[in-house]
Amino acid sequence: MLTAKVITVSDRSFCGEREDLSGPAVKNLLERAGYAVGAVEVLPDEQPRIESALIRAADEEKLALIVTTGGTGFAPRDVTPEATIKVCEKLAPGIPEAMRAASMQITPKACLSRAAAGIRGTSLIINLPGSPKGACENLQAVLEPVEHGIYILQGGKE
Repeated sequence: MLTAKVITVSDRSFCGEREDLSGPAVKNLLERAGYAVGAVEVLPDEQPRIESALIRAADEEKLALIVTTGGTGFAPRDVTPEATIKVCEKLAPGIPEAMRAASMQITPKACLSRAAAGIRGTSLIINLPGSPKGACENLQAVLEPVEHGIYILQGGKE
Protein backbone atom coordinates (compact mmCIF):
# COMPACT_ATOMS: atom_id res chain seq x y z
CA MET A 1 0.00 0.00 0.00
CA LEU A 2 1.30 3.45 -0.88
CA THR A 3 1.72 6.01 1.88
CA ALA A 4 0.72 9.65 1.69
CA LYS A 5 0.49 12.81 3.76
CA VAL A 6 -1.75 15.84 3.28
CA ILE A 7 -0.56 19.25 4.45
CA THR A 8 -3.01 22.15 4.43
CA VAL A 9 -1.36 25.56 4.17
CA SER A 10 -3.73 28.24 5.45
CA ASP A 11 -3.24 31.02 7.96
CA ARG A 12 -6.95 31.08 8.77
CA SER A 13 -7.27 27.31 9.27
CA PHE A 14 -4.08 27.25 11.34
CA CYS A 15 -5.46 29.97 13.64
CA GLY A 16 -8.84 28.25 13.91
CA GLU A 17 -10.69 31.03 12.08
CA ARG A 18 -11.83 28.67 9.32
CA GLU A 19 -12.38 24.93 9.28
CA ASP A 20 -10.00 23.04 7.01
CA LEU A 21 -12.20 21.38 4.41
CA SER A 22 -9.57 20.84 1.70
CA GLY A 23 -7.20 18.62 3.67
CA PRO A 24 -9.88 16.12 4.73
CA ALA A 25 -11.36 16.08 1.20
CA VAL A 26 -7.96 15.29 -0.33
CA LYS A 27 -7.26 12.69 2.37
CA ASN A 28 -10.57 11.00 1.59
CA LEU A 29 -9.80 10.96 -2.15
CA LEU A 30 -6.37 9.43 -1.54
CA GLU A 31 -7.76 6.79 0.81
CA ARG A 32 -10.40 5.81 -1.78
CA ALA A 33 -7.52 5.44 -4.26
CA GLY A 34 -5.80 2.99 -1.91
CA TYR A 35 -3.28 5.19 -0.11
CA ALA A 36 -2.60 4.94 3.62
CA VAL A 37 -2.92 8.54 4.86
CA GLY A 38 -2.23 9.79 8.37
CA ALA A 39 -3.67 12.88 10.02
CA VAL A 40 -3.86 16.08 7.97
CA GLU A 41 -1.27 18.63 9.11
CA VAL A 42 -2.33 22.29 9.07
CA LEU A 43 0.35 24.97 8.75
CA PRO A 44 0.39 28.75 8.37
CA ASP A 45 1.59 30.38 5.14
CA GLU A 46 5.20 30.53 6.32
CA GLN A 47 7.83 29.22 3.95
CA PRO A 48 10.30 27.87 6.56
CA ARG A 49 7.56 25.87 8.31
CA ILE A 50 6.28 24.47 5.01
CA GLU A 51 9.82 23.51 4.00
CA SER A 52 10.43 21.78 7.36
CA ALA A 53 7.20 19.80 7.10
CA LEU A 54 7.99 18.67 3.55
CA ILE A 55 11.53 17.65 4.51
CA ARG A 56 10.29 15.73 7.57
CA ALA A 57 7.62 13.91 5.55
CA ALA A 58 10.11 12.90 2.84
CA ASP A 59 13.30 12.28 4.79
CA GLU A 60 12.05 11.00 8.14
CA GLU A 61 8.58 9.62 7.46
CA LYS A 62 9.66 8.28 4.03
CA LEU A 63 6.20 8.83 2.54
CA ALA A 64 5.60 8.01 -1.11
CA LEU A 65 3.35 11.02 -1.77
CA ILE A 66 3.16 14.37 -0.01
CA VAL A 67 0.30 16.60 -1.10
CA THR A 68 -0.18 20.20 -0.06
CA THR A 69 -3.38 22.16 -0.42
CA GLY A 70 -3.39 25.96 -0.37
CA GLY A 71 -0.88 28.75 -0.82
CA THR A 72 -0.58 28.42 -4.61
CA GLY A 73 -2.21 31.67 -5.70
CA PHE A 74 -1.18 35.29 -6.14
CA ALA A 75 -1.65 36.51 -2.55
CA PRO A 76 1.50 37.92 -0.94
CA ARG A 77 1.60 35.11 1.64
CA ASP A 78 1.10 32.30 -0.93
CA VAL A 79 4.52 30.63 -0.77
CA THR A 80 3.79 26.91 -1.02
CA PRO A 81 5.33 26.53 -4.52
CA GLU A 82 8.48 28.35 -3.41
CA ALA A 83 8.83 26.04 -0.40
CA THR A 84 8.26 22.99 -2.59
CA ILE A 85 10.78 24.04 -5.23
CA LYS A 86 13.38 24.80 -2.57
CA VAL A 87 13.22 21.33 -0.98
CA CYS A 88 12.93 19.26 -4.16
CA GLU A 89 15.93 17.68 -5.86
CA LYS A 90 14.10 17.38 -9.20
CA LEU A 91 11.00 19.14 -10.47
CA ALA A 92 8.10 17.34 -12.17
CA PRO A 93 6.53 20.16 -14.22
CA GLY A 94 4.22 17.87 -16.18
CA ILE A 95 2.08 17.21 -13.12
CA PRO A 96 1.00 20.82 -12.45
CA GLU A 97 0.78 21.42 -16.20
CA ALA A 98 -1.68 18.52 -16.51
CA MET A 99 -3.64 19.71 -13.48
CA ARG A 100 -3.93 23.25 -14.90
CA ALA A 101 -4.97 21.91 -18.32
CA ALA A 102 -7.71 19.76 -16.79
CA SER A 103 -8.83 22.57 -14.49
CA MET A 104 -9.00 25.05 -17.39
CA GLN A 105 -11.87 22.93 -18.74
CA ILE A 106 -13.77 23.87 -15.57
CA THR A 107 -12.66 27.45 -14.84
CA PRO A 108 -10.54 29.99 -16.73
CA LYS A 109 -9.02 31.02 -13.39
CA ALA A 110 -7.06 27.74 -13.33
CA CYS A 111 -4.28 29.47 -15.26
CA LEU A 112 -3.58 31.53 -12.13
CA SER A 113 -2.39 28.48 -10.19
CA ARG A 114 1.32 28.53 -9.37
CA ALA A 115 1.31 24.92 -8.14
CA ALA A 116 4.57 22.99 -8.37
CA ALA A 117 5.53 19.33 -8.09
CA GLY A 118 8.83 17.63 -7.52
CA ILE A 119 10.86 14.80 -6.08
CA ARG A 120 12.79 14.64 -2.83
CA GLY A 121 14.49 11.29 -2.27
CA THR A 122 11.84 8.69 -3.03
CA SER A 123 8.94 11.03 -2.25
CA LEU A 124 6.77 12.92 -4.73
CA ILE A 125 5.49 16.32 -3.57
CA ILE A 126 2.47 17.91 -5.30
CA ASN A 127 0.85 21.29 -4.61
CA LEU A 128 -2.93 21.59 -4.96
CA PRO A 129 -5.28 24.60 -4.80
CA GLY A 130 -6.81 25.58 -1.47
CA SER A 131 -10.48 24.97 -2.23
CA PRO A 132 -11.82 21.46 -1.60
CA LYS A 133 -13.39 21.29 -5.06
CA GLY A 134 -10.28 22.56 -6.85
CA ALA A 135 -7.91 20.40 -4.82
CA CYS A 136 -9.85 17.21 -5.54
CA GLU A 137 -10.40 18.01 -9.23
CA ASN A 138 -6.70 18.72 -9.71
CA LEU A 139 -5.54 15.60 -7.89
CA GLN A 140 -8.08 13.40 -9.67
CA ALA A 141 -6.70 14.63 -13.01
CA VAL A 142 -3.25 13.17 -12.30
CA LEU A 143 -3.87 10.33 -9.83
CA GLU A 144 -3.32 7.49 -12.30
CA PRO A 145 -0.01 8.70 -13.78
CA VAL A 146 1.18 9.79 -10.32
CA GLU A 147 0.82 6.23 -9.05
CA HIS A 148 2.98 4.99 -11.93
CA GLY A 149 5.52 7.73 -11.25
CA ILE A 150 5.74 6.74 -7.58
CA TYR A 151 6.24 3.13 -8.60
CA ILE A 152 9.22 4.11 -10.78
CA LEU A 153 10.54 6.54 -8.16
CA GLN A 154 10.59 3.80 -5.56
CA GLY A 155 12.58 1.41 -7.72
CA GLY A 156 9.98 -0.27 -9.89
CA LYS A 157 10.78 -1.17 -13.49
CA GLU A 158 9.02 0.47 -16.43
